[in-house]
Amino acid sequence: MLGIIGVSGLTGVAIGAGVCYLWLKNSTKKKFSYFELEAKAKAKAIANEAELLLQEANVKIKTKELELEREFQNRVAEVEERNRSLILQTKELVKEEENLTQLQHHVDEKEKSLEKLEVQKQKEIDQAIHVMQNVASLTKEEAKNYILEKVEEQSRSEIAGIIRKYEKLAKEEGQKKANYILAQATTRYAGDFAGERLINLINLPSDEHKGRIIGKEGRNIKTLEMLLGVDIVVDETPGVILVSSFNLYRRAIATRVIEILVEDGRIHPGRIEEVHEKVLDEFEQKTYEEGENILIDLGLFPMHEELIKLLGRLKYRASYGQNALAHTLEVAKLAKVMAAEMGGDEKLALRAGLLHDIGKALTQDMGGSHVEIGAEICRRHNEHPTVINAIYAHHGHEEPDSVESAAVCAADVLSAARPGARREVLESFTKRVKEIEEIATAKNDVLKAYAINAGREVRVFVNAQKMSDNEAVLLSKEIAKEIQNKVQYPGEIKVNVIREIRATSYAK
Repeated sequence: MLGIIGVSGLTGVAIGAGVCYLWLKNSTKKKFSYFELEAKAKAKAIANEAELLLQEANVKIKTKELELEREFQNRVAEVEERNRSLILQTKELVKEEENLTQLQHHVDEKEKSLEKLEVQKQKEIDQAIHVMQNVASLTKEEAKNYILEKVEEQSRSEIAGIIRKYEKLAKEEGQKKANYILAQATTRYAGDFAGERLINLINLPSDEHKGRIIGKEGRNIKTLEMLLGVDIVVDETPGVILVSSFNLYRRAIATRVIEILVEDGRIHPGRIEEVHEKVLDEFEQKTYEEGENILIDLGLFPMHEELIKLLGRLKYRASYGQNALAHTLEVAKLAKVMAAEMGGDEKLALRAGLLHDIGKALTQDMGGSHVEIGAEICRRHNEHPTVINAIYAHHGHEEPDSVESAAVCAADVLSAARPGARREVLESFTKRVKEIEEIATAKNDVLKAYAINAGREVRVFVNAQKMSDNEAVLLSKEIAKEIQNKVQYPGEIKVNVIREIRATSYAK
């Protein structure tokens, strides 16, 4: 029984194994056939995709071929059009060439006919001259000279009469026009006259301030006179001191310094120097503002800052007793009116009149001719050539080259020549004092020189580091001798050479 069971169990196993084998074999075949089908489908899809891409490429190629064909046709059409236009132009050029050839032919014929007429004319002239020579017994040259002499004699008398007539008319009209212009200028401008003096009065709160100004042993007044370059007169007149100097700018600064010291009450050498420096800065700013206000009133901007400052400085300059700034404004406004009447540029005449005496602002510091100084400054700052010509022309250094320059010259004479405008005595005095100062400052190692006491005394400050006491004595004698030889003056002039050493230290 067990054997039968064992055999049957083996048989079952075998049968089961066989069945499994058959199932596996069938399933493997099925699996291989599935993969094969899938691969075939993919290959077919790829082939279809490749075919589609090929078709698209063919379409693009055909499209490109059509575009190239159209472009080629367009280019061919353009070339044909150009050829047609070139052919037309060639035909037109040929026609023009034919026309020019015909015109040249006509010109040649005209020239030939003119040459024939010229020859015929010359023959007839020669025949006429021959007949005249036979009749008048004159050669060709003799007849020509005779005729010219007669014509010249007759013309000379006629021309002389015409010239005299028109010269007379021109003089009469010129005189009338000049009088009219001057009358218009003087009636349309009314200026004030500012007469300049040589002294300024300073009112004091009390006579006690006189003692403070003088200081111990005259220390304060000496410092003031030395620093300010003026002559300070303290006399018995109650509540008043005098500041005297021919230099208006220096005198104005001195007056302002003393007024500030009197108001402050502290008067000593250190304070005097401190106030003097502040007033100098104040006057620099003030002169610039003066010049700026003038330009604003006249409408002459732009102008260089240096020229504006010099215009303000003219307020502190006098010429023959006439204030230089007042004279300058008067000339500028008169020149403007005259230029307008003569058809010139009003603005340019106004500018030239305003700057014609600008050099006077520097003559007291630099020396030399105010004409040369003014022209050089204006040239340096690129002023108009007419302005420079007016500066030279108003004193006869050049001839006026324009209506505006001539107007400035006439206005300058008109402003200076009117009665009461100037005082000759004052100008000669200031010139003499200026010469005395220039002689002193021209010496070596001289720092400053001031003519005071109405020009009867000169104070010369020298460099103490470079000059000894003995050399100072010799310098005073040299200056006195040169003044005696070069300057004409009444009485005598005292020359003081001052040598001062200062030692300054600071406690820190």
